[in-house]
Amino acid sequence: MPGAKTAVDWLVSVAPDPEGCRWEWERNPLGVALLPAGRRWDVLILPGKLGRPTLDVLRLLLGRPGPVLADFGDSRLGFFVPAGTASRWLGTGVRGAGRGTWIVVPYPGRATGGVRWLELPDGEGTLTDPAVLELAMHEAAACVLAKEGRKP
Repeated sequence: MPGAKTAVDWLVSVAPDPEGCRWEWERNPLGVALLPAGRRWDVLILPGKLGRPTLDVLRLLLGRPGPVLADFGDSRLGFFVPAGTASRWLGTGVRGAGRGTWIVVPYPGRATGGVRWLELPDGEGTLTDPAVLELAMHEAAACVLAKEGRKP
């Protein structure tokens, strides 16, 4: 799509100093930057045990969900959702990063030691719809319980 922002452009657009952020990010040996949540996106952070199956359900439903981060070992997954979602989210066990918080974000396409992209930003601002995420979480939770031999 002509004129579409790249993933890097889209991500650094939320930084207080986008060019300074880009310069530091591209030269940082860890390949990460701290970016503020709550401007263009919030991040809902799920425990890995629920986050991985939720991502699988989202991929079945949507084909390609919005950006998703995972920490080392997949103990937590972060789903990028519209700004303002974190302050309204009531789900137990889900942490929200919204206005006033910062997220460690790896440079797209570069491997890092602590965090990585499971779904890269598309540069167009595609985010996961919170209602669809909630439905996917319910389905994933039911599947996890069924595998453990428990009833949902």
